[in-house]
Amino acid sequence: MPHTATTPDDLERARSKYRAERDKRLDSNRRELLDVSGRDEWVRDPFTSPVEREPCHDEVDVLVVGAGFGGLLAAAHLRKAGVRRIRLVDRAGDVGGVWYWNRYPGVMCDVESYVYLPMLEELGYIPRHRYAYGPEIRAYTRKLAERFDLYPLSLFHTGVTGMEWDEREGTWRVTTDRGDDFRARHTVLAHGSFTSLKLPAIEGIETFRGKMFHTSRWDFEYTGGDTLSPLNKLGEKTVGVIGTGATAVQIVAPLAEAAQQLYVFQRTPSTVAPRNNQETDPEWAAALQPGWQLRRRNNFTTLTNGEGAPEDLVQDGWTIFYNAMLRDDTGGRSPQELAEQRELIDLRHMEDVRARIDTIVQDESTAEALKPYYRYQCKRPCFHDEYLPAFNQPNVRLVDTNGQGVQRITEKGVVVGDEEYPLDCLVLATGFDQDSLYTDRIGFDIVGLGGRKLSQKWADGPETFHGVMTSGFPDLFLLPPNYTQGTAAVNFVHTLEETARHVAFLVGEFDRRAVVADVHEDAERAYVDSVVNGSGLALLGGGQFLRDCTPGRWNNEGDPDSRPSKNVNYPGTSTAYFTMLEQWRAAGDFTELELTARPSRESGEEG
Repeated sequence: MPHTATTPDDLERARSKYRAERDKRLDSNRRELLDVSGRDEWVRDPFTSPVEREPCHDEVDVLVVGAGFGGLLAAAHLRKAGVRRIRLVDRAGDVGGVWYWNRYPGVMCDVESYVYLPMLEELGYIPRHRYAYGPEIRAYTRKLAERFDLYPLSLFHTGVTGMEWDEREGTWRVTTDRGDDFRARHTVLAHGSFTSLKLPAIEGIETFRGKMFHTSRWDFEYTGGDTLSPLNKLGEKTVGVIGTGATAVQIVAPLAEAAQQLYVFQRTPSTVAPRNNQETDPEWAAALQPGWQLRRRNNFTTLTNGEGAPEDLVQDGWTIFYNAMLRDDTGGRSPQELAEQRELIDLRHMEDVRARIDTIVQDESTAEALKPYYRYQCKRPCFHDEYLPAFNQPNVRLVDTNGQGVQRITEKGVVVGDEEYPLDCLVLATGFDQDSLYTDRIGFDIVGLGGRKLSQKWADGPETFHGVMTSGFPDLFLLPPNYTQGTAAVNFVHTLEETARHVAFLVGEFDRRAVVADVHEDAERAYVDSVVNGSGLALLGGGQFLRDCTPGRWNNEGDPDSRPSKNVNYPGTSTAYFTMLEQWRAAGDFTELELTARPSRESGEEG
């Protein structure tokens, strides 16, 4: 996409426009979510039915809570570390995590599949498309589970209800909603960032009498079709979509093709750049050399971290922009000059994004409403080729709320301003909760040493060592979701695998030494202070960048300073975080940990 000509004189005009658009969207009530605990109609599994089984009462080496990519990678690397008895527990009906739940029409990954899907060389697999569709990703998670023999000890449609440390035996006692009561020497929490439904507390949402569901619980019995097939039961239906983020960008075109009438309710438009997806070239795949995925994945992460690289192996919308925008190439400029230069690059890119809308969307008022006015990194960028053209169809109407969002929901439909839009079906493309108390999101509390609960310890935010362990909860490990003092990157799976490798190393080392491991409180305190006082947004202008952004999930609805100060990520890039973990492992002295001999037991140990 050619860059629209912009000059430094254009910056202040853009800043003024961005501020005005931001200010009219400020609404603290937007942070309120609908409590779905105990609400089966919202969270039930519409895809598979539970299989009857007897409760389990046994002992394992490691219990992994969560069977998405995080849990699968943790289990895979534990297998490599020699751990035999691994149990996976998940509320879903199979492995896959968010890719089990996200089966909505058109679902696909927005990161190149050659870097997103882990262990491709080890499994001898090449994705069919550059950007894989959901069914292929879900099938690939099953391949991972089969490759590492994880199914025999997996418990699906099973939710953990409690986890308590038994100091005398040196094990975790774990209970579930299926009557299971078993013990584990180690536990790994791999809940993930995209598990807990985020449902907005819109006035009247519980009164709607039509069909309503969240995109991660898609009702194909109602809509017909499947993820990749036409929704053949919507021909006489009026459908509404709340949300215009990454999920909505993918579902609008399939709904537009199927529904008699489609209303897209918009609070804030997303940036939508070309995806240009294509099938994998067999000749390209055949020419790949050993180690190709590691090189390509690391190159992608390096470039999107703004760390610079001599070449761009991926060359897509992520790497080209982020390399130009974030690379730390001062060229003798002062920090203020560098910040202005980056802001100018951002403005040029956003002008291109807005100009592209004019070339695609025919109705001028609709095109203008679809234009995003904020800095590019304020919302996760989107890439799609069918979303914008869908608004040219006569049965599709964008209902722009001028930044105010939906006013209320009635028995019959959705109200925006003074107009009610009658609907047969309402689809909530509202994403996932990443901000509530951690124990609320995982659905159970954890009782550690002295009866202390994790919900109490983390009431004011996470307290961890490296985002992976927490003092007072021995042999408990986390694959930290976003804002839990671990790290984040464009490619989430890369961060999951590096952390999973770290956790597997720790479990293997502690078992080799026959010790129970806990974190010294002073070491944990030092780490927490370092992440709280650091700045993970330094390249973008620190916390001021978030304060200036359009309200949304990333900046706590325009008030990032009210988010608990401990709800942060490691202050450096993900590459720096991986290096920090690697160097700590290499040192091998574990001075930050308290290692005590594992209690001797008369039974339960394997020889």
